[in-house]
Amino acid sequence: MIPDQMLAARVHAQGGPDFHLDLVPVPEPGPYQILVRVESASVNFSDVKRRRGDRYPFDTAFPFVPGGEIAGTVVALGPGVDGPPVGTRVFAFAGPNGYGGYAQFAVAYASAAVPIPDALDFDGASTLIVAGATARMVLTLTARVQPGESVLVLAATGGVGSFAVQIARALGARVIAAVGHPDKTGAALALGAHDVVVYTEPDWPARVRTLTDGRGVDVALEASGGDALRETFSALAPFGRLVVFGAASGVSASLDPATMDTWLYAPGANQSITSFNINTWFVERPQEAGPALMALVDDASTGRLRLPDIRTLPLRDAREAHLALEERRTIGKIVLKPWQEE
Repeated sequence: MIPDQMLAARVHAQGGPDFHLDLVPVPEPGPYQILVRVESASVNFSDVKRRRGDRYPFDTAFPFVPGGEIAGTVVALGPGVDGPPVGTRVFAFAGPNGYGGYAQFAVAYASAAVPIPDALDFDGASTLIVAGATARMVLTLTARVQPGESVLVLAATGGVGSFAVQIARALGARVIAAVGHPDKTGAALALGAHDVVVYTEPDWPARVRTLTDGRGVDVALEASGGDALRETFSALAPFGRLVVFGAASGVSASLDPATMDTWLYAPGANQSITSFNINTWFVERPQEAGPALMALVDDASTGRLRLPDIRTLPLRDAREAHLALEERRTIGKIVLKPWQEE
């Protein structure tokens, strides 16, 4: 029996993490959509960006229920949908444009819902479609990492970083993890990083160059923006590729084109910067994005890929979840539990 109302963690205006636990109508699945009873809602920095009004590909109307990544059970099918059947455990990209997950029920397009293998629980599955798929697709489809190359992963113990360190190593790369505090070093090494640097320390790119015999890294993953973008670019090797997939700091970043053709030690370094947006891959190139996601699911369900450390919080603690992300206090992922009271 589907109730008429549900609890949802909403922000009523753009800005700080001022969440309200509201009683709202349960959404009805529209054409090609399903209704999911949400057991786990993964918290991503994209949720923070939309809440505070940072630049984002989709418009955000308030009051707003964040949450683009959910796992739960299918409880109803919308018009034109014949599966996955009611009762199927799925993880999915929530809402029409990646929102609505911080609630007891959420809609998702049936085409964006993936059945959860028996070996995975709801919490672990809820981390795969954004954090996990981003890491895999950045490394394999955008950067096209090759065995023997070196890869620098910033925020290496976060959601995307926890996956990226493991996947890069599995691809045969030498992995340098960059963490925001020395006390995260052990977690990065446990994920499989060969070396660790602290990117809040002065001139950390020089440490990266030292670790690579003065050459720099072949591939770098960066999602903070601000000074981190310029500093990461300075750690690239000749022909190095920097992939930017976010700007968590909310601070604008710029590079001077007049200096981009001169590397620290060798002129004409031929480095490149590429942006990454996971939604665009699934819309424009589903023939590549889909198999990448399913390969990730297979690795996670068979144990070849370790899921991030997960901290669960009840829905009423959405504010704490967002503050922890913004203050860089997290290791792994935070997952909200809509049916958990305490």
